[in-house]
Amino acid sequence: MTPAAVHHGHADQLHGQRAGVLDAAYAAHPERFVRKPPTPPPLPTAAWINKPKEAAATH
Repeated sequence: MTPAAVHHGHADQLHGQRAGVLDAAYAAHPERFVRKPPTPPPLPTAAWINKPKEAAATH
C-alpha cells in the first residue's frame, strides 16, 4: 500500500481487489502455489513518509 492509499481511505478497497486477483490466479494455476493459496499481506495500521520520533508523537 502506498501512504496516500492508506491516508485517503482506499486501503480496504485495494486489499479486496488484491484478494480477488490472487484468488483468480490460484483458480487458473493452482500448481504454481505449492504451499497454500495466496493471500494479500495484512493492511497497514499507519503509513509514514518520515515517522516522527516516539517522544514527539506522544506530546
